[in-house]
Amino acid sequence: MRLVKCLRVSYDWLMATTDLMKSGTASLPLSGMLLVKLGRALHRGFNDVLKPLELTPRHLHVLDELRQGPMSQQALADRVGADPTKLVGLLNDLEGQHLVLRRRDPVDRRRHIVENSREGEARVGAALAAAAAVEDELLAALDGEQRAQLRELLVLAAESGLADPCADPTLDAAAEDQDDCVDAV
Repeated sequence: MRLVKCLRVSYDWLMATTDLMKSGTASLPLSGMLLVKLGRALHRGFNDVLKPLELTPRHLHVLDELRQGPMSQQALADRVGADPTKLVGLLNDLEGQHLVLRRRDPVDRRRHIVENSREGEARVGAALAAAAAVEDELLAALDGEQRAQLRELLVLAAESGLADPCADPTLDAAAEDQDDCVDAV
């Protein structure tokens, strides 16, 4: 119910923005502000649907990256844009639920290799499906071609080199402690 209310508020805000575009009487909001609004709605929706799976968006991001295969904790931290010390806490949570496996690197005993467990692979599949449903609900006004174009543009913007990992709402900005990042969402 909270998700529906959250999506309704975001939808109403976006429709009001659309009305501004049609009337031409007011300036349009910055794209970044629209992205913040959508990000907040998605983050709340993701939290709601992931809670029954005992996951957070940050957990999902880590599990999803680990679908690529085993990797060092440092490589994983780089891929998800998380501070390595904060990643350890996330991995502790996931290891406690038997969703990831950590082992010493046989080549360099100082490093840890991380991978999804079988249970982790199953849970990440269910979590991604739940997150996709939230995204589908929020982007319902867009057809398939528009969604593909939006995704391409977002990927291009994210890969521009200007994207700050601290602006990722699924990681540090959503964390309880905000030591390294400003609350971007």
